Amino acid sequence: MALIIEIVSVVLNLLFLVFLLKERIICWLFGILGSLTSMLLFYQSKLYSECILYSYYVLMGFYGYYLWKQKKEGHKSLNISKWSLISHLYILIVGISLSITMGYYFDNYTDAEKSYLDSATTIFSFIATYMEAKKVLSAWIFWIILNGLSIYLYFSRGLNIYALLALVYFVVSFYGYLVWKQKYNKPDYNVSI
Repeated sequence: MALIIEIVSVVLNLLFLVFLLKERIICWLFGILGSLTSMLLFYQSKLYSECILYSYYVLMGFYGYYLWKQKKEGHKSLNISKWSLISHLYILIVGISLSITMGYYFDNYTDAEKSYLDSATTIFSFIATYMEAKKVLSAWIFWIILNGLSIYLYFSRGLNIYALLALVYFVVSFYGYLVWKQKYNKPDYNVSI
């Protein structure tokens, strides 16, 4: 049964990525469904931080859908943007602090596996997902790093199909960055925050 859940999760999450790259609002539906099935898979695999992460992805799926739908309804367009260096330093400090705190908790009070790595990928995925919903270009850089770490994390827990998904995400994250950067660099498109 776990293998079936893993396969369904991977397919739904791949569809999310394909439609995200194309900036299609339907991506969020696949993201929500893929995240719900992933929550079950990670709970069974004792990757509790990942389970929390995927519950967050469900919420962010609704948030992303809401933001992107506003554009379709004639509201101000949500363009790809860049964050300042100060904004990035702030989220790095907060992210590292929260990762250590969460890792300590799961390492000392649960039977979780790979507590610190799992916590770091979870916390920084929270951040990257928020950035993605806001269409912040550097979200893709976060995903490149996070997906690289996730390949190891999933293989170490025997989630081989999910590890292959992380490998696909890792490669596609480079492509996503280049596509969004190209759009951002169009003279009439860019926004900096």
